[in-house]
Amino acid sequence: QVQLVESGGALLQAGGSLRLSCAASGRIFSINAMGWYRQAPGKQRELVAIITSGGITNYADSVKGRFTISRDNAKNTVYLQMNSLKPEDTAVYYCNAELRTTTWATMNNYWGQGTQVTVSS
Repeated sequence: QVQLVESGGALLQAGGSLRLSCAASGRIFSINAMGWYRQAPGKQRELVAIITSGGITNYADSVKGRFTISRDNAKNTVYLQMNSLKPEDTAVYYCNAELRTTTWATMNNYWGQGTQVTVSS
């Protein structure tokens, strides 16, 4: 079994900063990309940021320059540093990992349970 556990969600004021963490555990052979997605009420889940095992990153236009994704491969952990937060960043943030559980297994996507980020104006 594989588990992704997010932490760091909070309620804070606009302009503040927050750091989310997501640790993957369980039967993991290798992890390819790890990323953060978010879903606001009444909206579809959207990509926030993604990082490959080699450190290549990609961001949604709405967070470029404000959010930074990073990862610690030794700890199977991905982080999202969020600065200059806006009320429109309010959402449940989900961690995602594309990983292989054994040498012969195919790559599959796994999701965390989500962590709430609420930004008040």
